[in-house]
Amino acid sequence: MKFTYLAALLLASPLAFAQQAAAPRQDLNALRSVVEEFLKVQGAGLPGTVGVEVRPLDARMSLAACPAPEAFLQPGARAWGNTTVGVRCAAPTAWKVYIQAKVSVQGEYVAAAVPLAQGQPIEQSQLVLVKGDLAALPNGVLTDMDQAIGRSSTVSLQAGAPLRLDGLKSRPVVQQGQAVRVVSTGAGFEVSAEGRAIGTASEGQVVQVRTPAGKIISGVAKAGGLVEVAI
Repeated sequence: MKFTYLAALLLASPLAFAQQAAAPRQDLNALRSVVEEFLKVQGAGLPGTVGVEVRPLDARMSLAACPAPEAFLQPGARAWGNTTVGVRCAAPTAWKVYIQAKVSVQGEYVAAAVPLAQGQPIEQSQLVLVKGDLAALPNGVLTDMDQAIGRSSTVSLQAGAPLRLDGLKSRPVVQQGQAVRVVSTGAGFEVSAEGRAIGTASEGQVVQVRTPAGKIISGVAKAGGLVEVAI
């Protein structure tokens, strides 16, 4: 009787080990799908057609099956171009992996049709829309010509160069030495006086003005040679 019981234990042990080894493992292709859907959602607001390519995972990777894997981006990471997406599982077994992907955004961006001189106002005839992968371009590249017309480049640009918002400045509405009208507005009244601008400013920028009496005041530059002073 003891022999039969012991034999049964010995026969059952390999079966138990086999059952443990056959515990459900995570489908790696399912993780790729999680990353792909995550990146499509992240890119939904981008100005173009979004394409997602998720790199294959190492087939030797073995992870416990997860009913709800969650994709995430690391702080500072962007959801376009060459990127890395994390996928984690909280239960029943906690794990975390990182998956490589590439997100392309096919659309149109604004480029110089001719060489653009530094500081010269930009006209529509000097611009062209070019099709390409926006994700492969520097951040801040313009996709609307209206954002560039009337502004000037802070550096000279060759024909074909993309225009970036941080590389443009607005046309000055007040020039240094220009005669301006200083306006102060309050509840039910408006006071104005003449002055001369000490500096150059675009609309909305602060500029200093010297009054005929020699007093220096600061105000906000407006179109038409106006400077608004808060009371």
